[in-house]
Amino acid sequence: MPEEISLSLHEFDYELPEELIAQEPIEPRDAARLMVLRRATRTLEHRIFRELPSLLDPGDLLVVNDSRVLPARLLAQRRTGGKVEILLVQPLEGTTLWLALGRPARKLRPGEIILVLPHEESFDPQPLRILEQRARGQVVVELSPAVAEHLERFGHVPLPPYIRAPLRDPERYQTVYAMHPGSVAAPTAGLHFTDRLLAELRQRGITVAPLTLHVGIGTFKPIEVEDVRQHKMHAEWYRVPAETVALIQEARRTGRRVVAVGTTAARTLESIAESLDQGAVSELTGWTDLYIYPGYRWRVVNALITNFHLPRSTLILLVASFAGREFILEAYREAIRQRYRFYSFGDAMLIL
Repeated sequence: MPEEISLSLHEFDYELPEELIAQEPIEPRDAARLMVLRRATRTLEHRIFRELPSLLDPGDLLVVNDSRVLPARLLAQRRTGGKVEILLVQPLEGTTLWLALGRPARKLRPGEIILVLPHEESFDPQPLRILEQRARGQVVVELSPAVAEHLERFGHVPLPPYIRAPLRDPERYQTVYAMHPGSVAAPTAGLHFTDRLLAELRQRGITVAPLTLHVGIGTFKPIEVEDVRQHKMHAEWYRVPAETVALIQEARRTGRRVVAVGTTAARTLESIAESLDQGAVSELTGWTDLYIYPGYRWRVVNALITNFHLPRSTLILLVASFAGREFILEAYREAIRQRYRFYSFGDAMLIL
């Protein structure tokens, strides 16, 4: 009998000991642990991420998200001396107008000018104007040309709030194949890959193909309704190059697996399913607000590499849709018993 589908938020909850939240990345990247979930037999295996080539088949198509995290966290100061934090979320016009999250949001008034503090004393603080105050801590801001053009001199990599340890090397919150700046959070399943591991995968006959999805404000938005079907996703921009589209079409035609690296790649692939079914062979771009939860019929992705996700989140709903709620929760309970590391800098799972 098929698993009964639950759509109540509390059914996607679990308790995690705080000490299992990874505070820093493991070295080397591919030394992370890898739990392998086999859906057909409902069995679990404990492996190491660098063993991935032996777990995939020659001919598999591995699809990665090559978006790069923006240094989008700005530390600023009000004229009164009060501290302000601005997280740039989405450009609205050109390079100077942005939708952002502000803290303390209630005190930021339209028309107010605050000063963005640079990394180094050799650069002067630069003005940032608050143009509009929106709900849930959102503000529209105007950057000075100096900040917009040299964001790396003023911005910091925006780590998730559960990571309290300082990041010694900002590149460790980027994948080794990150190319196109635009995300406010890393596609973290890809953090486990090294150049050597990618070379080993290719030597085994596994093709690696990129797409781009810029992770946006939706990654910070919790589900606030008990019936998960009522949650609304924020739209995120994607681009699938023509070469990747052709490789996906070829894999589908010949019955080879499409393996998504991360939930962002998975959502993008499922978002273009209709175009693929219609025979698309050229570049595909657009905005997606696709929301995947149990009951969704997967059309493109055959296997998924992903990290361990926050309880009661859209991401755990997505993996529960792919593997089954009970199987995923069983896997999470086993991961806790085996002291896996959780969340962005944590360990990974491969769902086959």
